[in-house]
Amino acid sequence: MNIIEQMLKKYDPQSENELINALKEIFQEITLLGLYRGGFFDKAAFYGGTSLRILYGLERFSEDLDFSLLEKNREFDIEKYFPSVVNEFEALGIEISLNKKSKSTDTNIESAFLKNDTSIHTLNIEANGLKNIHSGRKIKIKLEVDTNPPLKFQTESKTLLMPITFNVRTMTLPNLYAGKIHALLFRSWKTRVKGRDWFDFEWYVKNNTPLNLEHLCQRMKESGNFDKDVLTKQEFAELLNTKIDALNVEQAINEVKGFVKDVRVFDFWSKEYFKLLASKAMFV
Repeated sequence: MNIIEQMLKKYDPQSENELINALKEIFQEITLLGLYRGGFFDKAAFYGGTSLRILYGLERFSEDLDFSLLEKNREFDIEKYFPSVVNEFEALGIEISLNKKSKSTDTNIESAFLKNDTSIHTLNIEANGLKNIHSGRKIKIKLEVDTNPPLKFQTESKTLLMPITFNVRTMTLPNLYAGKIHALLFRSWKTRVKGRDWFDFEWYVKNNTPLNLEHLCQRMKESGNFDKDVLTKQEFAELLNTKIDALNVEQAINEVKGFVKDVRVFDFWSKEYFKLLASKAMFV
């Protein structure tokens, strides 16, 4: 049994889509190991939905790897860490390409794309008889680093056990929560709804996670969505409830359901349910 098969054992995929989601997550963890080996986490912290999934047990899959520098540095170059990541995949006999995205505009985000150079079936894995249903699909993962991040956040070290034991620096839960709420309130998706934001919001409330209002305020100020030095609980509640009033719940469910194994979790989703969750929000 190779290391990929060992890591797949915890997923028990029952369809090709579930297998692809599982393999993406395994590739994400191998990427994190490569970044760790390269010293990346001396400079940056893991955040976003994938951090919540891999490090804290969120019950949905996530696509991208998002990071925040610990200090602002517009000259930061993610490409420096590519060799360490490629080496980890090569050690497992996996061919990948990792390419930096060219910036078309002046932005604070350094982006790169990791791709499996050949189709999934070349991984030579057995997963409960699913081996023969592999199509020519390839794995693609986006990495993004905020080089000019809002600060006033705290971090901690979390340990992963596979492919080997290693540590990842991540934002603490109250700060991850603040980042998620900022995205939920101000994401520029126009008429589309990102149901994953609402799924994560539900998770934070149900797990009694306190929200770091100071970090949320800092994010809102730096994105131009707020012009005060302090965000009050009442102001937060008004913003969130206004967002809930405008929420298309059906669109939210349709967007996120492909990342969740048991769709019965959406049975209670409604505007009234999200207002109930909003009323139970806790703060640092």
